[in-house]
Order: sequence, then structure tokens, then C-alpha cells
Amino acid sequence: MNNARPHRLPAYAVFAALLSAAGLPIYIHAPKFYVDEYGVSLAALGAVLFGLRLLDVVQDPLFGRLSEVLRGRRGLAVLIGCTVMALSMLGLFAVPPLLPPLIWFALMLTGVFSAFSFLTINFYAQGVVKAHDLPGDGHLGLARWRETGALLGVCVAAIAPVMLGGFMGAPFAGFAVGFAVLALAAVVMMWNEWGDAGLPPSIGLKAVLGDALARRLLLIAFVNAAPVAVSSTLFLFFVESRLQAPGFEGPLLLLFFLSAALAAPVWGRLAETFGVKPVLLSAMVLAIAGFGGAMLLGPGDWLAFAVICTLSGATLGADLTLLPAVFASRMARISPSAAEGFGLWSFVSKFTLAFAAVTLLPALQNAGFDSAAATNPPEALALLTLLYAAVPCGLKVVAIALLATTNLKET
Repeated sequence: MNNARPHRLPAYAVFAALLSAAGLPIYIHAPKFYVDEYGVSLAALGAVLFGLRLLDVVQDPLFGRLSEVLRGRRGLAVLIGCTVMALSMLGLFAVPPLLPPLIWFALMLTGVFSAFSFLTINFYAQGVVKAHDLPGDGHLGLARWRETGALLGVCVAAIAPVMLGGFMGAPFAGFAVGFAVLALAAVVMMWNEWGDAGLPPSIGLKAVLGDALARRLLLIAFVNAAPVAVSSTLFLFFVESRLQAPGFEGPLLLLFFLSAALAAPVWGRLAETFGVKPVLLSAMVLAIAGFGGAMLLGPGDWLAFAVICTLSGATLGADLTLLPAVFASRMARISPSAAEGFGLWSFVSKFTLAFAAVTLLPALQNAGFDSAAATNPPEALALLTLLYAAVPCGLKVVAIALLATTNLKET
């Protein structure tokens, strides 16, 4: 039993904010930053992002195993991981490339995402232990704090470079420095939470993959995360080129993630009252309504898109809160140490973003899309709309079918 007390839950929110700031916003900002600042091609960036995820095929499960080995020294391991992630973020945005930009981009992202993987695995595994100390359904209770903190972190990270651009010459450098400060705060606040808590030895990846429900949850997580991966990869391009609303990217991103953050605890409460499965299915249906509405938009329709951002952001709050809680509950039953299971979870969640980058960005480039151009060919804009709105709808339908035919009572 973990000796950490429930009143330390804000520490989990802050650490989750750190991790989320290093995840999705980097996929949103980094490719466009390197295109605009250094002229790197979209296809090359997509290839690099996909290559990094292929690296995760090997390293994420190994990080899960390493987390098991270091259970008694997780505090030190997390400190090292946070240091690597902060320094890599500074190198990515605050330091002019010391090598050819594409190579520098690849090296810095390798540092960011490798540390992100290791820290995420440790963090969610520790959450399984923490949930035992909480009253009621501890997994849902912890998820409300953790995912709300994560979504607030995404909000700040998504908007910070845009807001900083109004009063400083290097907004992304300012973001990187702020990230390093947040990393220090997260390490300090979580320092006394890490520990092995007397857990039994790990059962290994084979046993996790041998569990039918765990495999099913990983598949649902993969398919359900894909729509967000698609829309996140294309968000800035859609607003700037399809809606022709440059300058609105930051406020719309903030609206999207703030809606998710505000909705996350509501979805958690609803799940405790009505059950996870019906609540999550309802959120998925609402997400289709949001993505589908974007297909009808054109130049100047930023206000209608703001409504769509609010709806789709709110449904994201359900995805990020409920699915990890269900998986954590299953891990508590079959693999209480959980690190290796969340090594697989980390890989699944990140692979969707990489797959989106390696398929969507080259497709847009081949269609003649140019983010720096004042105008783009109609066929390129039509493809942008199709990829941004229609593809996520189709993926959500598949996720709904998978979840509807899955029995969650065993969790």
C-alpha cells in the first residue's frame, strides 16, 4: 500500500500537465515551426515523426521493463527523465540548429519523446498504486485530477507560443523555458509519491498481451485516438488555409483544449453514476457530430468552427479520462505493477500521431498544398477538409463498434 495521501492529488495534476505539454502540442507546433523557420519539407518531417514512432515499437516496451527494474528508485529515474526532456525541448525551440535542421529536429524530438515515454509509463503505473489509497472508485477519482491537469497543460502549451508571440521576438524559446520551469515544479511536487509500494513482481508483457480484455482495450485506444491524431496534425493548416483565419489558431486551440479540461471531471462523475461504457459511447457519438460539421465549413467560418471546437474538445475530455481509467483498472487486476502494460499503452497512443503525420502530410504535399502560400489549389483544400473532418468520423464509427461489443464488467 502506498504511503502517499489523497491530499497529494494536485501533484498528479501538475505532473500530468507537464507530460501533456510535451505530447500533443509538439505535434501541433513543431512541424509548422520547422517548415516556417527552416524550410524543411512536410514530407520529410512526416517521415521523421513516423521513424520516431518505429523506434517506440522497440523502446516503449523496454521502458516498461526498465521501470519495473527501477521501481525502488523511481524518484531518481524520473528526475533524470525530466532533465532530458527539458533540455531536449530547449534544443528543439530555443537553440538554433547546430546540425542540418532536419537532423537536429530528429535528435531533439528523440530526446523529448523518449523521456516522455519513460515518464508516462512510470506516472500511470504509479497511478495504479495510488488508486488503492483513494475512496470509492479510485481509478476514476485519480483520472479526474490527472486528466484535468493534463488537459490544462495542453491548453497552456497549445496557446503559449501564439500568445508569447505578441510581446517577444522568440515565442517558442519562451515556451521552452517555461516548460523547463514546469518540469522542475513537477519533479518537486511528485518527489515523495514514487515507490514500489511492496507490489508483487511484474508478470511481463506476454501475460498482459495474453489477456483478451487488455488487448481489446489497447485496440480501442488505438482506433479511438486516431481521430484526434488526424485533427491535431492538420489543425493549424485547416484554420489558416481552409478557413482563411490566420491569427485565430491560438484562441481556437485554447477553446478546444479548455473545453476538454472543463468537461473531463464531468465525464468522470457521469461514468461513476451511469457506468463507463454508455457514457463513453455517448461522447463518441457527439465527437462524430463535431468532426462531421467541419466538412461544411469554408473561408470565414471561424465562428461556426469555434462551436465545433467546443463540442469536439468536450468529447476529448471523455476519451482521455475514461479509457485510461478502464485500462488502469484492468491492470490492477492482472498486473498490479502496471509499468509494462502502460508501456504498451504509451506506444499505442503515440503511434496514432506518427501514423497521421507520415500519411497525411505527404498526401497534402502531393496534392499541391503549401502552408506558406497565400492560396492553394481547390483540390488540395478539398483533400485537407476530407482528411481533417471525414476521416476522423469514419475512425470514430469503428471505435464505437469495438467498444459496443466489448464487455467492460471484468475491469
